[in-house]
Amino acid sequence: MTTDLSWMLEDIVHNVPKARHAVLLSADGISRGATEGLGADDVRTISAAMAGMQSLSRAIAHFAGPGEDKQWNQTIIEFDHGWIFLIGAGQGAYLAAAAELDVDMQQISFRMHRLVARLGTNMTSPPRVVSDPPAGGAGRVEGQQGAASAGFVLPELDATINEVPGARHAVLLGADGLPRGATTGMSRDLADTISAAMTGIHSYSRATAQFAGALEDVHWRQTVIEFQHGWIFLIEVGRGSFLAAAADHNADIEDLTTRLHRVVPHLGLGATAGRSEGP
Repeated sequence: MTTDLSWMLEDIVHNVPKARHAVLLSADGISRGATEGLGADDVRTISAAMAGMQSLSRAIAHFAGPGEDKQWNQTIIEFDHGWIFLIGAGQGAYLAAAAELDVDMQQISFRMHRLVARLGTNMTSPPRVVSDPPAGGAGRVEGQQGAASAGFVLPELDATINEVPGARHAVLLGADGLPRGATTGMSRDLADTISAAMTGIHSYSRATAQFAGALEDVHWRQTVIEFQHGWIFLIEVGRGSFLAAAADHNADIEDLTTRLHRVVPHLGLGATAGRSEGP
C-alpha cells in the first residue's frame, strides 16, 4: 500500500488543542504519511525509531506477566516538554502523535483511535498487535531455573514491589545497560534480556524528542508500554541509570510509579544526577 495518507492525519492536529504532529508508519519503519511542518529527515527518524521501539516492546511482553492475551495496546513517552503516543493502525501499521505537556490526553486518544477506525478502509486488520511469545518458554518468570542469587536482589526495590498489589517485577539498569540488581523471582538471564531491550527502548525514545517539540534542553522522563495483560515502565533514576518495572493491568500504576520514584534515593545511584539529554 503506497497511498500517502497525510491528509487524514491533519484531523488530529486541527481538532486537538496542543497536538503538534502525527505520523503513520509501517512496522518496518517506512512512513505512510505525516502532518505538515515535519521535515522528511524528521519523519524518517521518527518512523524508524517507533518501529524499533515496537519490535523491542513485543519481545518483552512476558515481563508484564503471564496470560494468553499479550496484545500490545499503546506506548507513551513523556518528556519535560511534551508527550508522544503510539498505537496500532492495522496490520503492520502504527499511528504516532506528539503533543504539548498540557494536552487533554483523553481527547487526543479519542481522536487517534477514531482516525484508526477511518483508516480501516485502507488497512486490513484490527489496530492491535499480538506479541509473539518468547521461544523456549522464556516468558515464564516465577520459578525459573537459575534464579538470581541473594546478592542480586535489591531489598528496597523488592519491598516496594511487594507493597503494591499487582506489581510484578523490577530491575535496575546501570549506565552500561547491564542489570545492577532486581526483585525476587527474576533470573540473571531474564534481567539481562530485559536490560538489553530497555536500553534500546530508551535510545529510541530519545531519538523521538524533536517530534514532541524542538527544544535545546530536552529531558526524557519515562516510557510506558501498555499491553492487554499488564504494564511496563522505564524511568530515569540518575547518572545514566534506569529502573524498569512491570505490573498487572489492574494494578494501581500511579501508586506504583510514585513508590518507585520514592525508592530511587535508596538504590545508591542518585535521583537527580545526570539527566538524559536528547540527541
